[in-house]
Amino acid sequence: MATDVPTGRVLITGGIRSGKSFEAERRLAGAPAVTYVATSAETDDEEWAARVAAHQARRPDRWTTVETLDVADLLRSTGASDAPLLIECVNTWLAGTMAAAGCWDNAPHAVKTLAEAVDDLADAWTTTRVRVIAVTNEVGLSLVPTTPAGRWFAEELGTLNARLAAAADEVWLVVAGIPTRLR
Repeated sequence: MATDVPTGRVLITGGIRSGKSFEAERRLAGAPAVTYVATSAETDDEEWAARVAAHQARRPDRWTTVETLDVADLLRSTGASDAPLLIECVNTWLAGTMAAAGCWDNAPHAVKTLAEAVDDLADAWTTTRVRVIAVTNEVGLSLVPTTPAGRWFAEELGTLNARLAAAADEVWLVVAGIPTRLR
């Protein structure tokens, strides 16, 4: 389905509760349809569930939701005439991918499996023809994690964000609800 929403890849980054998700949703408000790509796993965390419910309540009825970690496949299988994608968000995708790769369990091939998944996502992002907005956290502005696993995650996310930004048509930083265009 064609939309009046411009084409291209847009990366929106910012801190936790900065307004980046709201900004992404605002940018797609005029689209007749949007595919909302939820990358977080089900959890029994009540606070997280409340945040997810708040996001769901803000979305128009014409938006469809796809829950998946297979974001690269979705980017490849969606074309320029399809509804735009809103990926929410890169950091939960990375956390889920690290868990699936066995990173937290020191699985033998975890590093290789993770690298392949990250490369796959970055390649699909670079070549996709669909209008896509990806939301991600900017970890470079926060405290350095105190655990090796936390530092590994932060380093991986920072590197992935840089790769996505390098191929993005627009990059935005949201601070205190105010979007600033970086590129």
